[in-house]
Amino acid sequence: MNVSIRSFLVEEDGVTALEYGLLAAVIAGVLVLAGREGLTEMFSTLFGKLKDLVESTIDGTGGGSTTT
Repeated sequence: MNVSIRSFLVEEDGVTALEYGLLAAVIAGVLVLAGREGLTEMFSTLFGKLKDLVESTIDGTGGGSTTT
C-alpha cells in the first residue's frame, strides 16, 4: 500500500498534462480576445446568410425541387 502511495506521489505525468491543458486554455482565451472583432463579423455574416437562406426557403424561392 505504501509503495502505491509513494509511486502516485512521485508520478508527474498528470501534472504535465494539466500544465499543457492550462497553457492551451490561456492561449485560446488570448486568441479569442485578440480576434473578437473578427469573430463578431464572421458570426454576423454567417448568421445573416443562414437567415436569408431560411427566409428564402420559407418564401418558396429557395430553389429546391418540388413534387406535384
